[in-house]
Amino acid sequence: MEKILFVFLAFAFVSQINAKTFQRCELVQALRSQGFDEAKLRDWVCLVENESGRKTDLVGKPNKNGSRDYGLFQINDKYWCSKTSTAGKDCNITCSQLLTDDITVASKCAKKVYKRHQFMAWYGWRNHCQNKPLPDISKC
Repeated sequence: MEKILFVFLAFAFVSQINAKTFQRCELVQALRSQGFDEAKLRDWVCLVENESGRKTDLVGKPNKNGSRDYGLFQINDKYWCSKTSTAGKDCNITCSQLLTDDITVASKCAKKVYKRHQFMAWYGWRNHCQNKPLPDISKC
């Protein structure tokens, strides 16, 4: 039991070191540098703001099926990332790789989710962005 607690605390500490909360324009620049489609950038910003509050270290509360969502894009561990290894889930990453301030891995996985399901994969986008005014990023 002590070992499990130690690992959990160590993970929490490391996550805090690598955590980042983006300002809106800073997020826009980061998404651009990751090659996100400019025509969909306002949708991505809206998604991130409503899913994670622009926080890279957010781990969501358990979903109804017991799964959790991780990181800036709130990517789900049922299909996309694994808690223990980089193999076996569609993005071939561990969920902890989604929790760092370097959003390269998270961006690549989010693009994979998008390619398969578009923005419909994210309830934050469906409920707060779809057919609604999107964030103004014109000054970014």
